[in-house]
Amino acid sequence: MNSQKWMDIRRHLHRHPETGFNERETAALIAKHLKQMGLEVEENVGKTGVVALLRGRYQGERMIGLRADIDALPMEDQGSTAWRSCHDGVAHACGHDGHTTMLLAAAEQLAEDPNFSGSVCFIFQPAEEGLAGAKAMIEEGLFTRYPCEAIYAIHNWPELALGEFRTRSGPIMAAADRFDITLSGGGGHAAQPHLSADTLLAASELVVALNSLVPRKLNPHESALLTVTQLHGGSSHNMIPGEASITGTVRTFSLQARDTLEQQLRLKTEHICAAYGLKAQIKYNRYYPATCNSAREVELALKAAAKAGLKASYAEYPALTSEDFSFMLQQKPGAYVWLGSGPSYPLHHPKFDFNDDVFPYGVQWLCEVVHLELGEI
Repeated sequence: MNSQKWMDIRRHLHRHPETGFNERETAALIAKHLKQMGLEVEENVGKTGVVALLRGRYQGERMIGLRADIDALPMEDQGSTAWRSCHDGVAHACGHDGHTTMLLAAAEQLAEDPNFSGSVCFIFQPAEEGLAGAKAMIEEGLFTRYPCEAIYAIHNWPELALGEFRTRSGPIMAAADRFDITLSGGGGHAAQPHLSADTLLAASELVVALNSLVPRKLNPHESALLTVTQLHGGSSHNMIPGEASITGTVRTFSLQARDTLEQQLRLKTEHICAAYGLKAQIKYNRYYPATCNSAREVELALKAAAKAGLKASYAEYPALTSEDFSFMLQQKPGAYVWLGSGPSYPLHHPKFDFNDDVFPYGVQWLCEVVHLELGEI
């Protein structure tokens, strides 16, 4: 494996990031390299996704999938490297450039010696960052055309040291919801609060009330999170605004907790608005389900990690971050895994850059998964 070649490609991707469903140059680069390897390549799956098929040297009906996310985030790159983003407001601050390059390099390594029975489907998925690119690929027939028996995905994890590897059965990443609440019907002079309904006071009370839902409405053994991230209202120091808005996120691992928190959020909003004589508009979007691994594939992933020279162990707790690989795991058994990439800035930090020292570990793990699933002849 030519590590320098792949490092240069990774840094090229970092310098030229593209957001979800806009990854045209990224997809073209991926497709070009896959075709040069002699793989069967399909483009524009899920708008900008790329899928490639590698058939093993020995005939076999089994097929497994390996997935990498390819999109960047809509944020500024504040890094100081020569390969920092050249596009204003777009940055590979989650390491998807590294994930993409590792999967490309694994495809090349396996194509050079396809010493297995069956087929490997390499899935380069767009729009992971909040736009559900995995769902788009599935809806366009991903698993109909490529009937994978199991599917795997890897994510660099700065919280773990280089060479460490974690995964777990069951939930590993949370379901993610977004709520937007608009309070209206008030407004007036700030010096005459008795003549109007106070939208900001009601909104402030609601923010406090929402933060009590997890500790007071869920079983203490249930892991969940509700965070208010935006509070807007008003344009003058002497005016009570006629409207105020609240936005935030809810993260859960069970459907029961998800249902409870949405129901309680709606009730709390309606009660507080009624008390203040205001109207409420609530938008609640359940955009990603929980990412849930299957037991067999977790055991295989841990075994592959040990063979790849990684310090592999079970993750004690799931993360409250979310991942649209969850849609694929609703369709197929599989495993989502964390590969240690520390020391580095945290994911989504404006100075984040994928740690290139992670690269050989990720490539080797992907290859070991194939050999364990499809047999090394």
